[in-house]
Amino acid sequence: MDLQEFTEANAPVEGSDGFQKENNRLLDVPLDGTVMVKAGSMIAYTGEITFTGKSSAEGGITGFVKEAVSGEGTPIMRAEGNGHLYVAEKGKKIQVLELDEGESISVNGNDVLAFESSIEYEINTVSSLSGMAAGGLTNVYLTGPGELAITTHGDPIVMTPPVFTDPDATVAWSADLSPSFEMNKKFEIGQTSGESIQMEFTGSEGFVVVQPHEEGSVTQSQNQ
Repeated sequence: MDLQEFTEANAPVEGSDGFQKENNRLLDVPLDGTVMVKAGSMIAYTGEITFTGKSSAEGGITGFVKEAVSGEGTPIMRAEGNGHLYVAEKGKKIQVLELDEGESISVNGNDVLAFESSIEYEINTVSSLSGMAAGGLTNVYLTGPGELAITTHGDPIVMTPPVFTDPDATVAWSADLSPSFEMNKKFEIGQTSGESIQMEFTGSEGFVVVQPHEEGSVTQSQNQ
């Protein structure tokens, strides 16, 4: 295609209010006020937008962190102003969700991309896993109302308990679920398989979001 066709085919789509996916891997946030986004996820913006976060030694914004009890957290930065904010995360696919008043979801800290300022959030480390793998698993507990965007490697599958999952492939779960963790004893000695730790979700209600990819944060920490 020629340049005119290229620019027209890939121009931002004029949308309504709310989070808009320009494509499966790029999110347009129409901004008139404040939104919370993952630090480092901004790829472009129009209008007048400022970002609040912590400065890194290398320069730039790393995001401010709402601390968990363990001292760990997820880098989140506040974007304020008017315009369009475009965010993405390493080519991962984007899923836009709507939380009703009082509705909650727990999301792996690696997979939170953006959420409206009306959403309350709390960052926690899953303590039962911390003893099994250095660093544990940091999750963000989000409560509506408002929109949020999460990222997945590929198309996710949403499962209903009872189910066992790999922590490195587990993206999110409904707030009424409380996973437990099991160590596969057969892999304790001389083995480095990612299947040495599993998350167990019990009951018959709720949902668990799993992606066809292992992030590597939990099992790699264990294997180092």
